[in-house]
Amino acid sequence: MFKVVVPARFASSRLPGKPLLDIAGQPMVIRVAAQAAKSLASEVVIATDHEEIKQSAQSYGVHAVMTREDHVSGTDRIAEVVQAMAWPDEMIVVNVQGDEPLIDPVLINEVAQTLANDPQAVMSTACHPMHEAEAFENPNVVKVVLNAKQQALYFSRAAIPFPRDAGHRQPLVAHRHIGIYAYRVGFLKQYASLPVTALEQIESLEQLRVLYHGYQIAVTITAHAPATGVDTQDDLDLVRKVFAASLA
Repeated sequence: MFKVVVPARFASSRLPGKPLLDIAGQPMVIRVAAQAAKSLASEVVIATDHEEIKQSAQSYGVHAVMTREDHVSGTDRIAEVVQAMAWPDEMIVVNVQGDEPLIDPVLINEVAQTLANDPQAVMSTACHPMHEAEAFENPNVVKVVLNAKQQALYFSRAAIPFPRDAGHRQPLVAHRHIGIYAYRVGFLKQYASLPVTALEQIESLEQLRVLYHGYQIAVTITAHAPATGVDTQDDLDLVRKVFAASLA
């Protein structure tokens, strides 16, 4: 059994008020929560810093928790939620980002199960094989390298593992990170007190804080790239078309 928390911050540099943007008649964050509710989660909670988002969630019957505005990451926001909800330390919580209205419920289940299956890990995430050289070299595409136990060695915007020999533009195995996370509540309580690290700031990747402090992250490998999230107006237009077609 696990919970899902959807962090929904109102401010967005590219799409102001992004969680409330309309997708086929419903706010985006509600579309995300509805997808998450199709998973095996026992509860879905929206974590927000904005009263209008909370009111919108409540109008659709979705539980919402108000959190501070100054959190530096979605994980920090969820850490506040688990304290407020008084969930037990052994409970698994999945972070489903509030701009992923096409998130696959099966992927949510897989990430939760991956953490449940690895007692050494405090956290889990996902990736998929990557074959395009352009994506491999793109700093906006986050890569992850795994160990023999399918745990993360490192995440980077750089091309890793880097092919040393000029004849190999891309390594035989490269994995693109998917931004979904599961945590144990007990670890989330510790995470909130872990100092922000230089690596995290340089790469702008919050999961590096976990690795830097010596914790392990289990990784599930899915065969297919996930559907697009919403970062730009073009993304939003595409997702709106997908929902319009599915509801036609």
